[in-house]
Amino acid sequence: MKLFKEKGKKNIKVVLKKIPQKGGQGGHGGRSEKRKMWTNVATTFIIFFLIISLYSFIADSGKKTTAISISELARDVNAGLVSDIVVKGENLDITYVSKDGVTAEKTTQKEETTALSDTLKNYGVTPAQLGTVKIEIQNESGFWYWVLQLLPILIPILFIVFFLWFMTRQAKGAGMQAFTFGQSKARLVSPDDKKSRVTFKDVAGVKEAKEELKEIVDFLRNPKKFLDIGARIPKGILLMGAPGTGKTLLARAVAGEAGVAFFSISGSEFVEMFVGVGASRVRDLFKVAKQAAPSIIFVDEIDAVGRVRGVGAGGGNDEREQTLNQILVEMDGFEPNEKVIVMAATNRPDVLDPALLRPGRFDRRVTLDFPDRHDREEILAIHSKSKPFTDDVNLSVIAERTPGFSGADLYSLMNEGAILAARENRNQVSQYDLIRSIEKVMLGPERRSHLLSKKEKEITAYHEAGHALVASVLPYADPVHKISIISRGRAAGYTLKLPIEDKKMQSKKEFLDDIAVSLGGYVVEKNIFHDLTTGSSNDLQVSTALARDMVTRYGMSERVGPIALEGSGGRALFGRGVEDKEYSQEVSAMIDSEVSKIMKEAYVITEDIITKYRKLLDIIALRLIETETIEREEYEKIIVANGIPLKKKMDIEHAV
Repeated sequence: MKLFKEKGKKNIKVVLKKIPQKGGQGGHGGRSEKRKMWTNVATTFIIFFLIISLYSFIADSGKKTTAISISELARDVNAGLVSDIVVKGENLDITYVSKDGVTAEKTTQKEETTALSDTLKNYGVTPAQLGTVKIEIQNESGFWYWVLQLLPILIPILFIVFFLWFMTRQAKGAGMQAFTFGQSKARLVSPDDKKSRVTFKDVAGVKEAKEELKEIVDFLRNPKKFLDIGARIPKGILLMGAPGTGKTLLARAVAGEAGVAFFSISGSEFVEMFVGVGASRVRDLFKVAKQAAPSIIFVDEIDAVGRVRGVGAGGGNDEREQTLNQILVEMDGFEPNEKVIVMAATNRPDVLDPALLRPGRFDRRVTLDFPDRHDREEILAIHSKSKPFTDDVNLSVIAERTPGFSGADLYSLMNEGAILAARENRNQVSQYDLIRSIEKVMLGPERRSHLLSKKEKEITAYHEAGHALVASVLPYADPVHKISIISRGRAAGYTLKLPIEDKKMQSKKEFLDDIAVSLGGYVVEKNIFHDLTTGSSNDLQVSTALARDMVTRYGMSERVGPIALEGSGGRALFGRGVEDKEYSQEVSAMIDSEVSKIMKEAYVITEDIITKYRKLLDIIALRLIETETIEREEYEKIIVANGIPLKKKMDIEHAV
């Protein structure tokens, strides 16, 4: 087993050179390459100008001398003012000695083919006067002499050659990218990367899912135990669950627990507009994963390429279908001892192709549900490790007030609480911050600037008081935790109802009470103000949809009977859901009649409650107008004082 692990680590080091690490180029590779090319061009021009400047500095770095004519030189020689003459081809460097001993240097030129003595003799210098002058002849040669002579010619030529080579290299690199277009873009999380490593301790809740995946971890750690007894570990594990329930995090935890390489990629990264690229990337990904075995391939949002075949715009030649075909072939071609496991995540398992779900491919499916109250408390504890809390923070209370929250929602809740504390220049997060962040995650931020007129504020207060009153009177409605007429998100006001305990099932009586509660604001507006506003639009949409689901999906209509007439989802057409109706016009009319009946019965119940408890309704509404918010404790005191008992936990026998 030790030799097996060492071999795996060696293979991983080889694969590291081929796979971009987490946080690599991603989808911005083209822009970064183009930016890099222009940066290199600019650098080349800067270097060229620096070389030219350096050459000019070296060429002009000699001492400044005065140029004279050859006749002036002859006159100065006759006058005895010249001590030395250095002959450098046709150039003459002259040294003067004045009477006070201060030397001066001048230059002049002579004919290159005529000797200096002949030139001076022609200008009247006698041999006796010429003999008093020290004459030295230097033949310019050597490396630096020729370098300085040739540099003005060589520098432009070298620059042009370098520029052509550089542009050719860039073009070659662009051409090579075409050959690497089909390579996998998966990110690799190495088992040696302690910073990015995630284990089961970092994942709270989902106990059943973790138990299911421990077998995978055990196989990756000790495959011999399974292979010796003839067992074959599942080749594919499909993680199914709503968004935010922790599918990706759980897949990373499996790799972290097993200590193997983790290749992660999104399903959409396989598909390009060029035919065959997706299939090529699939082949490359599985090839590299086999080289790094034992390893895990994780494909997030696999429904992007794994949808049912035969319905695409391109028919059988659709690029997405070609990619799916390659995935099916690669998974079916695995050998039992290859030690590569494919994990995928989706929140739409109903649209996946049946070939993906057959035994031998994704033959193990793990469902991740929303966390219950205990799980939510554990998740909150994980996300609060790095946050300083005040003494009044009680995560159990926060967990009770967040039914239906996913793990991602709870992370956002804790983060928003810390942001609220930092915004108010406090060093610790309080319970009040977390309570406010719950409403912010659910409904959006407060809109204090959204001021209502006096009439609108009154209507909103009575509207929300109607919801709360009906919820408090009906036995199967959830108890009220908060009422507010402060705008949040798109809502002018809201009534926060939370169940006493988490529920996995909902009964017909609970549905009917929920519909009646939704109509509370509508009935109040109609009976109290004798008018209707647009504030009830969302309430009517939610309640009508719930009534239709009761009739067509849950079999809760006596007239229609136990028939499921509509599925859980439909086709997408022009951005809207379209259901395939497999029933007649008569049945459709009967459904509409039953939905209308449910809504009208709920309206009558709600109207009776509003009429009977009109005095209590006024008390709640006036208190809302005064304070804008009523918390649970204050609200319960108000309703108890007016003869409405508090709700207690009911047994499932009474609820169903």
